[in-house]
Amino acid sequence: MLIEIADVKDAQVILDLQKLAYQSEAAITGDYTIPPLTQSLEEMEQDFRKQVVLKATIDGRIVGSVRGYAKGGTCYIGRVIVHPDCQNQGLGKQLMKAIEDHFDQVDRYELFTGEKSERNLYFYQKLGYRIFRSEQFTEHVTLVYLEKHRDVS
Repeated sequence: MLIEIADVKDAQVILDLQKLAYQSEAAITGDYTIPPLTQSLEEMEQDFRKQVVLKATIDGRIVGSVRGYAKGGTCYIGRVIVHPDCQNQGLGKQLMKAIEDHFDQVDRYELFTGEKSERNLYFYQKLGYRIFRSEQFTEHVTLVYLEKHRDVS
């Protein structure tokens, strides 16, 4: 597997993968209007201009992605996606390490997930992230924000 910076020409493939990967999140909440499922190709291309987008490939096929950007000493991480056929094989952990390593100049990392996403919450907490707040996003979705401070030792 190879993790590298994605190019805007990868946008459609990553968007398709995102929409596939977020089906399980939508099923948990019963809300299929969450932003990862409604994002357009144009919006995805804008993400490429504003954020670092990493892709994970196996035999040339994109099977995962993560994006992030730094602001004020914090790296904001989003849209950690892994193809359903490739989940539970350590790919998500490798993507998280890659995005953290890319932004190794920041003091902390921040991300969010749905409060009903027990697998995601467990995954992020296993990686050292801690919940610091939650926020009602829609009638059906409450977001849980997690942070991790960079180990400078």
